[in-house]
Amino acid sequence: MAAAAATLSFHDTWRPKANPWVIALTVTMATFMEALDTSIANVAMPHIGGNLSASTEEATWVLTSYLVANAVVLPISGWLANRLGRKRFYMTCVALFTLASFLCGLAPTLGILVVFRVFQGMAGGGLQPSEQAILADTFSPQKRAMAFAVYGMAVVLAPAIGPTVGGWIVDNYSWRWIFFLNIPVGIVSLFLTNRLVEDPPYLAEIRRRRESVDYWGLGLLVVTIGALQTMLDKGQEDDWFGSRFIVSCAVTATIGMAIFLWREFHVEHPILDLRLFGQRNVGMTQLVMFMVGVALYSSTVLIPLYLQEIMGYSARQAGEAISTGGVVLMVLFPVAGVIVPKFDPRLLVAIGFMITTFGLWRMTNLDQGISFGTAVSWRAVIVIGLPFLFIPINTLCYAGIPQHKNNEVSGMTALSRNLGGSVGISFVSTLLARLSQKHLAMLSAHTVSGDGPFEAMRQALAGAWMRRGFGASPDAVYRAGAQIYAMAQVQARLLAYVDVIWVMVAITTILIPLPFLMRKPAKVGPARMGH
Repeated sequence: MAAAAATLSFHDTWRPKANPWVIALTVTMATFMEALDTSIANVAMPHIGGNLSASTEEATWVLTSYLVANAVVLPISGWLANRLGRKRFYMTCVALFTLASFLCGLAPTLGILVVFRVFQGMAGGGLQPSEQAILADTFSPQKRAMAFAVYGMAVVLAPAIGPTVGGWIVDNYSWRWIFFLNIPVGIVSLFLTNRLVEDPPYLAEIRRRRESVDYWGLGLLVVTIGALQTMLDKGQEDDWFGSRFIVSCAVTATIGMAIFLWREFHVEHPILDLRLFGQRNVGMTQLVMFMVGVALYSSTVLIPLYLQEIMGYSARQAGEAISTGGVVLMVLFPVAGVIVPKFDPRLLVAIGFMITTFGLWRMTNLDQGISFGTAVSWRAVIVIGLPFLFIPINTLCYAGIPQHKNNEVSGMTALSRNLGGSVGISFVSTLLARLSQKHLAMLSAHTVSGDGPFEAMRQALAGAWMRRGFGASPDAVYRAGAQIYAMAQVQARLLAYVDVIWVMVAITTILIPLPFLMRKPAKVGPARMGH
């Protein structure tokens, strides 16, 4: 009750000079571009590798370097905002992100491109948490749901349309324009932020305290998150613990996390206030947001991968199939922003998981005969639940939190979602690979000489090859055997997709009652005039 009273007092005594909605749109611009950059380069990897004389595997470091650098900055963004001033920190991130984008577009070699992507990722890591904290302070508790609807459209829509936008740019221009695209947006964002955004009085008070810096904690957190994110991004590609590099990352992350946790509980001014997790709603919202990341990013990977591998779609067509879900989100986020304040947010989160579960369940009957419309509907139904997950969670995580902790909570929430996405993608990729091998071994057991159905199919196919003039009987039989093996590979992959989707259905089903472990937030009175 004291925290709630403090929140009401804060919003009654201070409000920004500019219109809150203009501020919301201003800070959303750069955040949208940063979220777009997490996926826009995915379809450009072959072009980047070919243009810079690098292999496809080497080119993937363009993606990994960005995600690792991004993840490293997320948890310390709140601390940096408190030390530097949130407006100054946000503008610094926008400026560095814009400059790094320009340098990425000019990069003459892959190594230089990766270096600039690291700087771009570090600058981008401070944008999402800063916007969240700015919105939490700019809007009173009664208006936050709609404000977070605007934020949600940026961070959920941008990664979804990234592959389509990237594919269009690569097809019509050059991969370098993927990065040059950020420059005008960054310049406009800097100008508007400087004119409209301001820090609330309590942030000035925090800066005046000049608390000591926990350099050891800072270093441990950077190393731990960097090693963890690298392990998640490169694990499946390097055969997980069959690789010394992945083992080294795992050991570094485990030891680093253990030492970091011990230190943060014993140092006077920690980089990350872990005691916040002791508050039920903060800890639970971080867990739920982590699982939202798992569901959101894994389905974003599964659908286009299936369409390209099994259905033979191009990258552009696959991107169009999932980007249609972005249209659904643009309509639903404002609707959810109006609905959320009227209902128990815990109930809405549970409904969100139910809709996501239903959307995933619809995919379990996939086959090679699906239409483009069916593929579009997969993503469209799954994303219906996202606004009812995203907005209530972002509203709940600030309930009862003192204003001076808003920056830290924002950083932790963004990190939870991004780590959830990394875990989800790694989990899905690994499970697909392992289950494909399992099903292929099972199917191959029936493709041996002497097996009746196999022999009948091989002879029929061999006869077809001979009628088409492809050599004598032995050559035709060889071609028939190869054709059957190729069919077995496709079927094994298809069965693996079905199994993985059922696993995702089970996970999201288990999550449906999870929100009710949170405390129901106290009702807040109507907002005063001017907010």
